[in-house]
Amino acid sequence: MKYQVQENCLTIFLPHELDHHNAEEIRRESDHLIIRNHIRYIIFDFAETDFMDSSGIGMIMGRYRQIYMLGGEICAAHANERVKKILTMSGVTKIMEIIEED
Repeated sequence: MKYQVQENCLTIFLPHELDHHNAEEIRRESDHLIIRNHIRYIIFDFAETDFMDSSGIGMIMGRYRQIYMLGGEICAAHANERVKKILTMSGVTKIMEIIEED
């Protein structure tokens, strides 16, 4: 998993395929980083992502619940049309903003 921590913001650079195996690794590592670095904001960077299944949606929802309880927010960046459609159809866009610019 590639990530970047700046103050209380964690950016997670998601892989080409966000499936069960990748989602589990991201969940474990991000949970550790959230606690260790007092994270309040998460940016999911979809620049490299072409495929996402329900495991990816579940991972995002889990991080949302964790960050929401801490008073923070999550958002998505660099999502292509396919990923935006998946996020919209799953209802995730109701809990997180999709950022269009850098």
